[in-house]
Amino acid sequence: MIRLDNVSKQVGHQILFIEASAALQRGEKIGLVGPNGAGKTTLFRMISGREQPDEGQVSIDRGVSIGYFNQDVGEMSGRSAVAEVMDGAGPVSSVAAELKELETAMADPDRADEMDDIIARYGEVLARFEELDGYALDSRAREALAGLGFSEEMMDKDVGLLSGGWKMRVALARILLMRPDVMLLDEPSNHLDLESLIWLEQFLKGYEGALLMTSHDREFINRIINKVIEIDAGQLTTYSGDYDFYEQQRALNEKQQQAQYERQQAMLSKEIKFIERFKARASHAAQVQSRVKKLDKIERVEPPKRRQTVAFDFLPAPRSGEDVVALKNVSKSYGSRRIYDGLDFMIRRRERWCVMGVNGAGKSTLLKLIAGSAEPDDGSVTIGGSVKMGYFAQHAMDLLDGDETVFESLEHSFPQAGQGSLRALAGCFGFSGDDVEKRCRVLSGGEKARLVMAKMLYDPPNFLVLDEPTNHLDMATKEMLIAALSSFEGTMLFVSHDRHFLAALSNRVLELTSDGLHQYGGGYTEYVARSGHEAPGLRS
Repeated sequence: MIRLDNVSKQVGHQILFIEASAALQRGEKIGLVGPNGAGKTTLFRMISGREQPDEGQVSIDRGVSIGYFNQDVGEMSGRSAVAEVMDGAGPVSSVAAELKELETAMADPDRADEMDDIIARYGEVLARFEELDGYALDSRAREALAGLGFSEEMMDKDVGLLSGGWKMRVALARILLMRPDVMLLDEPSNHLDLESLIWLEQFLKGYEGALLMTSHDREFINRIINKVIEIDAGQLTTYSGDYDFYEQQRALNEKQQQAQYERQQAMLSKEIKFIERFKARASHAAQVQSRVKKLDKIERVEPPKRRQTVAFDFLPAPRSGEDVVALKNVSKSYGSRRIYDGLDFMIRRRERWCVMGVNGAGKSTLLKLIAGSAEPDDGSVTIGGSVKMGYFAQHAMDLLDGDETVFESLEHSFPQAGQGSLRALAGCFGFSGDDVEKRCRVLSGGEKARLVMAKMLYDPPNFLVLDEPTNHLDMATKEMLIAALSSFEGTMLFVSHDRHFLAALSNRVLELTSDGLHQYGGGYTEYVARSGHEAPGLRS
């Protein structure tokens, strides 16, 4: 369906692709992977025709329709969310628009002399509308929006009043309703809660077209794809299988390449020593010349490319008392909406609670009450003895000083720390080389999240309260964070929609439902086994 043949592409001074080739066949579901800046979005833009390769060719079979979702959704306003979604449904939306115009014309007395032609055309257009299953369009649009977390009220509201994250969901629903032959999805899992993520996962599993997607959510991509295309050092390499298989195969390939490289280096070293030793002896001249020619002809094996990963190690945190937080008879309302009424909850040392609940259940409110950024209307929130809290909230990223560089921001927070120590900290969280001189205002969402996290973890707390800490983080940073938090000896309370993160770190689950709190020991994996669902809004 789609082929990239010897494609080369340079953006500014950066060479992204060098004679790279790959193919996307009918029905394949492919994960596109590679480090940040490797060219994933550029590849999407070349396939969708928004950019052209400098050399080589992108070939698309005749008649193949492509739907492209990316993070830049543009302006949306003046229509309801459901109308915006229906407008992206391809031919049926233009047929529906003509049908509406003809209905208006039939009711216009000034066009009575054209009525026979209008009625004839209306019959043709209506037949085409029915053939395209147009009457189901509204319900299909609403089904997609509901799956992505919209209430009926939100569906009929002007899309211009929605936040950026909800507009992203509208743009995604447009592509899903379109059901093109090929979907290009650039980070579709961003801005989705767990229920919406699982709904999208099921939708894409049942989608019969070809799919090329990126995602920082390991569990999500792993369950959908059956092939991986990796971008690395300008090349495209294809692996059959899911993401886990790709990781295993890549590690095996690297190991084999390293062994091959070392064998060749040993052989070259031996040959070079012989040449050096005997090059001055006339009796060995023929052998020396023969070996020099042999070396010139050998195709050199390159060592495997190493992905730069830095581990973050916690400094030991001071030990807290056994009772970390106690909530007693806590009530909390926002206006007429009651979130908690007589809540009792206790967190003890070394417990790692993940908080589950549908949108509006009160997950972030619970974290705010415990962190002290919200006060209960009634009852008490008591922090235990020797508890040192670190609180990661989404709004914390908005509090960074845009004029400060990354390094100045760290220096401002830790004036007593040495430069070497702060540079090492920055490196652990992905700010190496000149990255530390970036102004905070130009940082991406992921970079801001990493900087806030670096500040929080440098002077280690013994109680971490984390509200969606994995939003915006790429897979490598998530893995680093999971590894670091796995060795954290303190207490944790967190909300996340990343199932890999939930399963790796929780040993308790607090589920917030309309009929009260449910507590599960054993963490997220046991919660799924015992409750029969992966998220509170789903039933299996």
